[in-house]
Amino acid sequence: MKSLRNYIENIKPNFVGEGKHAKWFPLFDAFENFVFSTKSKTTNPVHVRDAVDIQKIMVTVWLATFPAMFFGMYNLGAHSLEYLDAINQTNTGDWHHYIVSMVGYDSSSFFAKLWFGASYFFPIYIVVFTVGIGWEALFAIVRKHEINEGAFVSTVLFSLSCPPDLPLWQAAMGITFGLVIGKEIFGGTGKNFLNPALTGRAFLYFAYPQQISGDKVWIAGLADNNIIPEGYSGATALGVAAENGMAGIYENFTWLDAFVGNIPGSIGETSIIAIGIGLIILLATKVASYRIILGTLFGMIAMSSILNIVGSDTNPMFYVPWYWHLVIGSFAFGLVFMATEPVSGSGTNTGRWIYGAVIGVTVILIRVVNPAFPEGMMLAILFANLLAPVIDHMVVVSNINRRKALLK
Repeated sequence: MKSLRNYIENIKPNFVGEGKHAKWFPLFDAFENFVFSTKSKTTNPVHVRDAVDIQKIMVTVWLATFPAMFFGMYNLGAHSLEYLDAINQTNTGDWHHYIVSMVGYDSSSFFAKLWFGASYFFPIYIVVFTVGIGWEALFAIVRKHEINEGAFVSTVLFSLSCPPDLPLWQAAMGITFGLVIGKEIFGGTGKNFLNPALTGRAFLYFAYPQQISGDKVWIAGLADNNIIPEGYSGATALGVAAENGMAGIYENFTWLDAFVGNIPGSIGETSIIAIGIGLIILLATKVASYRIILGTLFGMIAMSSILNIVGSDTNPMFYVPWYWHLVIGSFAFGLVFMATEPVSGSGTNTGRWIYGAVIGVTVILIRVVNPAFPEGMMLAILFANLLAPVIDHMVVVSNINRRKALLK
């Protein structure tokens, strides 16, 4: 490592100042920061000294997604291999078969299940990561600044929120829209008012709804086979609830299955346990705000409880209790990894409580009252993103007026 450090130091003058490769400095800087930490340390007592920087925050969030990522791959493989066994198939019917067949279709093998899920998830992630970092590098070169690590987090969160058999070109389109339209045109990381990963995911939902919604897309292998065996369902729990209410949920799933993650869904959203591990990491490192977490939970519980009391003769979603809303769909994943994103969320402590409550109330209203869109977490967070500056402004003005009143 010492020889690599010496080599980097020797070639660095070519990339800084008036060096002959100065325009490629963002790429050089990204590589140097990936391999080594900075040698510059603040020692003067008038400065705030803190080991936490953007790079470490982003790496922390990235690592916090790993439990949900690996469980999601296993869960995808388990459901998909179970389905393929039921129709006596050992071929996914598409190009994924060549990767899956390297290990095989043994539905009793833990590694085969994990490998099957990885065969679907990692191609999406590789494409999203490559395209996302490519856009980040391009804007960094044009604007002559460092490559920001925010794209690392946006790409993994976007990938984890996608269906497992999403066409790769659509994955590339989605992350392009999220990063370019949702972030870069506003100035880059720190200046975006919308969550980039959610912006790209929303674009895909409205631009290509056939590949994003419906029952068949949530279990790999279903899309290319029209024979669904009796008693087997590829529908998500939210899809079942929207159609048949709690009776349909109890017929297909148990609450423990949903809590553990043994249900169909996007790679990262199924296991509350895995997501909870990520939450503990983010709270312990103070990357996520507990105020947003609790505010969202309180808002969700209050709104769902009110609708449970109101009831409906035509809409079975009115009777889904809050503890089911917690474990189905992308509520938990969005709460932990999307709602707590510091740039697009509220920055004041009081504002974070309000911001979280807005998300919690809105997601239930979208899930329950709007019969055409039984998910809602994505749109609820984006709606709250738009309100965050107003919420913070109201909080600041309120604080100023209160202090003025005390001085009179």
